[in-house]
Amino acid sequence: MAVTGGLGKSDGDKDYPGNMTVFVFLACLVASSGGLIFGYDIGISGGVTSMDPFLIRFFPSVYAKEQEVVDTNQYCKFDSVLLTLFTSSLYLAALVASLFASVITRKLGRRATMLGGGVVFLVGAILNGFAMNIAMLIIGRILLGVGVGFSNQAVPLYLSEMAPAKMRGMLNISFQLMITVGILAANLINYFTAKISGGWGWRISLGLAAVPAVIMAGGSLFLPDTPNSLVARGKEEEARAMLRRIRGTHDIGLEYDDLVAASEASKAIENPWKTLLERRYRPQLAMAILIPTLQQLTGINVVMFYAPVLFKTIGFGGTASLMSSVISGGVNMLATFVSIATVDRLGRRKLLLEGGCQMILAQIVLGTLIWIKFGTDGVATISRSYAIGVVFCICVFVSAFAWSWGPLGWLVPSEIFPLEIRSAAQSMVVVCNMAFTFIIAQIFLMMLCRLKFGLFYLFGACELLMTAFVCFFLPETKGIPIEEMDRIWATHWYWKRFVEGNGGRRNVQLTSSSNAV
Repeated sequence: MAVTGGLGKSDGDKDYPGNMTVFVFLACLVASSGGLIFGYDIGISGGVTSMDPFLIRFFPSVYAKEQEVVDTNQYCKFDSVLLTLFTSSLYLAALVASLFASVITRKLGRRATMLGGGVVFLVGAILNGFAMNIAMLIIGRILLGVGVGFSNQAVPLYLSEMAPAKMRGMLNISFQLMITVGILAANLINYFTAKISGGWGWRISLGLAAVPAVIMAGGSLFLPDTPNSLVARGKEEEARAMLRRIRGTHDIGLEYDDLVAASEASKAIENPWKTLLERRYRPQLAMAILIPTLQQLTGINVVMFYAPVLFKTIGFGGTASLMSSVISGGVNMLATFVSIATVDRLGRRKLLLEGGCQMILAQIVLGTLIWIKFGTDGVATISRSYAIGVVFCICVFVSAFAWSWGPLGWLVPSEIFPLEIRSAAQSMVVVCNMAFTFIIAQIFLMMLCRLKFGLFYLFGACELLMTAFVCFFLPETKGIPIEEMDRIWATHWYWKRFVEGNGGRRNVQLTSSSNAV
């Protein structure tokens, strides 16, 4: 058995009839708008915290430190517990909300969870846009976090369940694409609102979060629910009709029977959280924890939501720092198209391995450039050409993430869970993602102050570990029907020890005919 654990086609593989339909494409496009609210918030946070009027009103001590002369340690001038609490409170709220979203997703369907997330995010955006004090600001952020937790729990599942197996990667990555669109839109809005005279441009930046919220909530009203969810809730005739519609064929017997079999297995589970901890689900549990955790340990959210602050820290002016974040946001969006175009052709593993190696190199070079110029005392000025070099390295890093760990960190977990634990396991993914996003957001400015340029080497070391993890422990999932995914663990050199004697049993249940799996 190869150590990589990759899979080719076997005699037991199923190829469900049907093709991509316009209906599926439009439904997935609307559902993926849930990524807009997450991306917009990532992009908007760092921008407004680099605007002087915003700092003067809510974080005057940070503003005072920022105005100190250049011979002050540049690594430490944004180190503020209150400022990081503003940024990271959203992610803690998303963590908690995703646990409740799991129940709603299972009982009421994916569509209801997305609708609820959009409405709560809208309320949070309104509060932030009209914030008069720090309490109002943080309460608004918490509501934004609830909306993000709901959408991140439901949207990836919705996309993976609606998509035909051969195009699941491309359609699921539309969620990450919308995240990058949201980040870029936020960066552009920050760039222009920062120039508004009177110092109230930050209100527009925060308040315009209502736009993606309306798009998501309004779009959810018109979305159908997935056949998987309909079957799980006992609406079998609706599920059969929906499966015919999304596959564009009446020959849906094999896929429908597998959905019903999966639903029967799901109904036998009283507590999906307890079931997730069983030995036979150890591979899925490991992926639900490690993939989102490792995704955050790349340092990407540090770059994206602290980009303007980071650029300001290393000597860029206020407007220049916002423009630099616009550039990195644009690269992020464009590079995601590379993943969309190649993920169902090259597979998940190749993109993750290449992206990991590229991020390691970029972090090493970026850390070295900052070390050479700022050393350990953090005192320096940088030339235009040197600044361009720093931005280029950041763009190399961002592009690698955008076609690998960015989209695949959401895609792979959403497609590997069997129906009986799917909602709980996806909540675990969101919990781990938001927990480490919160932790890193909370400690980044402090770590930058203390580790200085070494922080980028630390992230590079994390990327080395995660690339090794993919190489040895992540099997290929390209082209495998979502309700057939169990078999990838039974043939993997390491994970098969957990599913032998268990995994094969469920695969047989999912086969309604005499075919062996």
